[in-house]
Amino acid sequence: MRVLITGAGGQVGTDLALVLAGVVPAAGAATALLGADPVREAEFEVAALARTQLDIADAQAVTSAIAAHRPDVVVHLAAYTAVDRAEADVEGATAVNETGTRNIVAAAESIGSHVVYVSTDYVFAGDLGREMVESDATGPLSVYGATKLAGELACRPTDTIVRTSWVAGLSGRNVIHLAAASARDGRALRFVDDQVGTLTSSADLAAGLVAMIRRRPGGVFHVAGSGSASWHEVITHAVVEAGGSAGQVTPISTAELDPQPAATRPAYSPLVSERLIEIEGVPLPRWQDGVARLVAAITSEGGS
Repeated sequence: MRVLITGAGGQVGTDLALVLAGVVPAAGAATALLGADPVREAEFEVAALARTQLDIADAQAVTSAIAAHRPDVVVHLAAYTAVDRAEADVEGATAVNETGTRNIVAAAESIGSHVVYVSTDYVFAGDLGREMVESDATGPLSVYGATKLAGELACRPTDTIVRTSWVAGLSGRNVIHLAAASARDGRALRFVDDQVGTLTSSADLAAGLVAMIRRRPGGVFHVAGSGSASWHEVITHAVVEAGGSAGQVTPISTAELDPQPAATRPAYSPLVSERLIEIEGVPLPRWQDGVARLVAAITSEGGS
């Protein structure tokens, strides 16, 4: 099966390329999803295109790339993800998240390819006070969320939309790297306790995406770590896993952040993977497990 990955230079793209090659990422993966049917040698032929190799806002470049590689499945990871900057750059966020996705879908349709589009919990308002399921009404609070929802709406009914949340991986630098470094040097941290979601290991998400690539089920799926927690709980867990103390992390409210973020985040948006469980029998591992494996990978590499 030929697979083309857009935005392949990011943390999810890095882990997905490894899993598709039959390699287990350093942070592990959701083995329950792949254990019964591991990736076979040469099962996938992968074209992994980073942002510098494919500008998805350029319709002609997208058409040419997809025509050249003729993928069976396009995993569309490329996105404008600067949530706060997007508030002042609506045009830029729209060009990538909405127009870029339309370009991908149109080019895929021209050769009969399936699209797996990776979206976000930020398409929800997060005001229901409970975990979100695939059938819940959307209501983004930010430009980023609105443009990602527009990308969802640009997909065909037969395409697969994968919503995930709070993704962290070994490549690049994210808050779990910060937590591991803080555990090492005893630095104090402050994180909000009034934003609740689900931390998702990018390696676990990659395993979930393999299931979507193989099945090409169509429709909306939530593929995120199991369980829910505030950012304060996530970072505290990561600091303790890295050998630090829970007392290093102080809970604060969003209102106490200085400076205040430009974009409004959903206050309560954990994702329940109901449809993933229906077709695969299991969800992604609990967020605590994903964090523990990621911290272990970071510390074993001496990363920060």
